[in-house]
Amino acid sequence: MKRWVIPFCLFLAAMTVQAKGIREEIEFTGDKARVSYAFGMTVGGDLQQAGMEIDYVAFVEGLKSAMEQEQTLMDKNEAREVVQEAFQASVRKRSEALRLQEELFLAENAARSGVRATESGLQYEVLEASEGVKPALTDVVLVHYEGRLVDGTVFDSSYDRGNPEQIPLNMVIPGWSEGLQLMNVGSKYRLFIPSRMAYGERGAGQFIPPYSTLIFTIELLGIVEDEDDDEEDDD
Repeated sequence: MKRWVIPFCLFLAAMTVQAKGIREEIEFTGDKARVSYAFGMTVGGDLQQAGMEIDYVAFVEGLKSAMEQEQTLMDKNEAREVVQEAFQASVRKRSEALRLQEELFLAENAARSGVRATESGLQYEVLEASEGVKPALTDVVLVHYEGRLVDGTVFDSSYDRGNPEQIPLNMVIPGWSEGLQLMNVGSKYRLFIPSRMAYGERGAGQFIPPYSTLIFTIELLGIVEDEDDDEEDDD
């Protein structure tokens, strides 16, 4: 939230825009109009991305009053509180929408033919079955995989890197740990991991939003043998 508030406050303190002036200089022949419009675009884009709804008349009036040091309807502290509360309310609204969207997806997906679910809520499809052994939580597995969001966005792929990965099952998200223990070596599954078994209400970085169900297509190529165990066997 703070990363939106700071640019917003700096913007209010740094420039002045009047709607009439912008319309009169719509071709932006002057540097002042070009810079003003660029500021408006930038802040408007940030506010739109944050899910904010703006009263443009009140926005311009507050901007003008601050820039020209006129009497304002609230002091700076109150203004900061209002802005912070608005952003927090927007975040809560967006989070609730994403949570409901995930619930709907999981309910519809669970009803598809071939999709199974565990008691934890993990959903999976068996794409290629195998009779190989199953890994334990303490194992390191060798896998090829692709991870994507429900909208099809791929956020990670060992296929794209051209090399399978060695992954300790006790050091990954719960959905991976549980899902891989269902698989036999040589099999290929598709896991549908609810956000509560992945990155939850916070998401992860730029690529995984809050309340994201993660879809992993995984080939279990093998279980990596412990070098210490190999040495003991040789003795």
